[in-house]
Amino acid sequence: MTEFCLIYLSYCRVMAALFVCFMSAISLLFVEGSPILNPNNETTPLVIWHGMGDSCCNPLSMGAIKKMIEEQIPGIYVLSLMIGKNVIEDTENGFFMEVNEQVAMVCEKLAQDPKLQGGYNAMGFSQGAQFLRAVAQRCPNPPMKTLISVGGQHQGVYGFPRCPGETSKICDYIREALNTGAYNDWIQKHLVQAEYWHDPLNDDLYKKHIWQINDLSPWRQV
Repeated sequence: MTEFCLIYLSYCRVMAALFVCFMSAISLLFVEGSPILNPNNETTPLVIWHGMGDSCCNPLSMGAIKKMIEEQIPGIYVLSLMIGKNVIEDTENGFFMEVNEQVAMVCEKLAQDPKLQGGYNAMGFSQGAQFLRAVAQRCPNPPMKTLISVGGQHQGVYGFPRCPGETSKICDYIREALNTGAYNDWIQKHLVQAEYWHDPLNDDLYKKHIWQINDLSPWRQV
């Protein structure tokens, strides 16, 4: 019970911090000149991608954010991305589905959504932010008009503090795998967080093994 409480408190702290960032970020949609309306005076749709350990429809996080946006901007179409067939798969895939596969899945989903064909704004939370940046770089149709990054690790991440996984065993497993060899080919293929692991003590290895396989690199020319 004590372990569960500590995990839950850590999760609440993370979500509180993200909520503060979200409130600052969402205000950008209301500033003068922001693309909230399209040329036909219709509300531009919004696509959001959750972070690690979360899901598209968690009523305490993405579900609440989606509802808040819809209340603040009447008539807006908000697509909260589900990576998988259900909420459980969505959460697990945030840890174990290779980023390239996730991005390809999202690109296909956006291309098939008739409500997005005129373009959309995007908001990514934590790792969802850099994954949406890959979507913008790889998949120009439908066009992403604006990307708001809320806590995105665009320069990578080192360490694994306050892991918000459903159990501490998952977090401990990932920490062990990353510490053992984040740049190992097998780990790169099967552990999402390894794909943006940035060891500050070995920058050259980071550039060589991480960003050559995807479009998320801040050094990659676009």
